[in-house]
Amino acid sequence: MAVVEELLRSESDGSISFGNHSLASKAKLENYEHAGDIYKVKTFREMTKLEKNGLFLYESVPGTSVHDFCENEQGISFAAEGNQDAQITLGVSDDAEYEVIVDGQSAGVMKTNLSGKLSVSVELEGGKEVSVKLIKK
Repeated sequence: MAVVEELLRSESDGSISFGNHSLASKAKLENYEHAGDIYKVKTFREMTKLEKNGLFLYESVPGTSVHDFCENEQGISFAAEGNQDAQITLGVSDDAEYEVIVDGQSAGVMKTNLSGKLSVSVELEGGKEVSVKLIKK
């Protein structure tokens, strides 16, 4: 996969792709409409952040490029790539449990805090792409 040159785009399967981990300086795109929701993305090599309808949805440090991001009542799935390992924080349901699956392997069940945030570390050395799936329990 490659960086998302347009910063945020709708995919034919209803998912979105966003972020550009190769940018040296910050770039952002606001008021992007997709499936009746409004998205905002900020991205560059040090951080990628996505908001949906003004609420936190995704953040990675350092920055990542995210492909096929799909969010529904059952959870979230996406593929991330970057130049180095990343800490990804997702905005999901507060005080809920999710099974976290990274590259097809279960990382166990994690509970969100009262603000509904869940953090996952992924190994992205050498531009490797990693699939991440959260399944609500």
